[in-house]
Amino acid sequence: MLIQPVILSGGSGTRLWPLSREKYPKQLLPLIGKDSLLQATVRRVEGIAGVDLAAPMVVCNEEYRFVIAEQLRVMGKPGTVVLEPKGRNTAPALTIAALAASQNGADPVLLVMPADHVILDKAAFQQVVRQGASLADGGAVVTFGITPDAPETGYGYIQTGAAFQADGALRIARFVEKPDLQTAESYLAEGNYLWNSGLFMVRASTWLNALKVCRPDILTACNAAWAAGKSDGEFIRVGTDEFAACPSDSIDYAVMERIARPDADAQLPAGVVIPLSAGWSDVGAWDALWKALPKDGQGNAVQGDVLLQDCTNTLALSDGRLIACIGVNDLVVIETADAILVSHKDKTQDVKKIVDQLKAAGRSEGQTHRKVFRPWGSYDSVDTGTRFQVKRIIVKPGAALSLQMHYHRAEHWIVVSGTAKVTKGEETLLLSENESTYIPLGTIHRLENPGRVELEMIEVQSGSYLGEDDIVRFEDVYGR
Repeated sequence: MLIQPVILSGGSGTRLWPLSREKYPKQLLPLIGKDSLLQATVRRVEGIAGVDLAAPMVVCNEEYRFVIAEQLRVMGKPGTVVLEPKGRNTAPALTIAALAASQNGADPVLLVMPADHVILDKAAFQQVVRQGASLADGGAVVTFGITPDAPETGYGYIQTGAAFQADGALRIARFVEKPDLQTAESYLAEGNYLWNSGLFMVRASTWLNALKVCRPDILTACNAAWAAGKSDGEFIRVGTDEFAACPSDSIDYAVMERIARPDADAQLPAGVVIPLSAGWSDVGAWDALWKALPKDGQGNAVQGDVLLQDCTNTLALSDGRLIACIGVNDLVVIETADAILVSHKDKTQDVKKIVDQLKAAGRSEGQTHRKVFRPWGSYDSVDTGTRFQVKRIIVKPGAALSLQMHYHRAEHWIVVSGTAKVTKGEETLLLSENESTYIPLGTIHRLENPGRVELEMIEVQSGSYLGEDDIVRFEDVYGR
């Protein structure tokens, strides 16, 4: 049996601001361990006994394509990256993945996983995946319900029905929305409700046939988008206009709730849920991350440069600078280069309101970090003032920036380490450590790293306008 891992990497994770930003969301961050949540999702399926495992397929927003491709590359798992020109929720994303997986007559079992969840017990997860694969191979649509240990109001729930075949699998009686506390407590007391994990297993053909019955409009739009698509290097692009015309809907609303109805169409497959107890969390807010992280004897979870004195049940994460906390309880303190969050743990769901304020004010902190990743490397805006900006630039070995020009700024480049190949008008020169050059305003130029080690540079910009949109590109190997 062939299992095709499908990783859905949408969403912006605004409740994990300031670490998660709109243009660098939580699934790309190493919140637990050295791997990003996306990388941890890929590793979670490695070594499943008794199945053939295809290379991962990631469905993601075009904005994140280069970072995701790089994270897969460093793992040695290049896989397939399918780009959504516009977010249309999980049902169209899965449909595009099913169409991609069905090429050349294939019909694998799709293991559909959000990229931004945490599962601490890999062995328990793989055990239910093997069970789910057998059921999905037989034509069922399988989801995994998390065994609840608290009356959570931040999750949707699945009510379970009668046993389905063997080994603990259950028919889905119904899906219910996020409840209030009293309702959640009643679900916990009844014992036949599970948290809705957003994890699924289904054959590609089963999903497409179910969609033909439940949401033929989505299937038609996705078929058109796929037919209009093309391969672009390591990426698969679907038709932009065709996908934009696709209705937006979730997997649950489009199919799962419909197949769980007592009066469901006879053509539809069985909807099955398998209970899962594996340390799962959707890491939807800082309090959820605190629960998932290891803690000291006083219930504190820390990462980075942190000092605590007489603190309890506190989450403190430093991205660079020292955090020192004294005598605090149930506090969340998150430090990044350009923003600091301080919140009571009970109020972490309200972080989104701060992000909304940043957007309304047109502030960049809601969208980007000070350090910005590009396909060629990264830049960090170290300092900014009236008519000047200083950046630390890292260029990967063999990488090159676009051939470009600026209307409103000049640039000074100083090589800190490595070797820079600089195109400046008709001139080409090589710069080594401690050497520099000047790019006058309006001069066509390009920066390349011809070496085998990273190139580190300091760039000093000066001029009347220093925005990133003051770039005229003449050539770009990344198609921007």
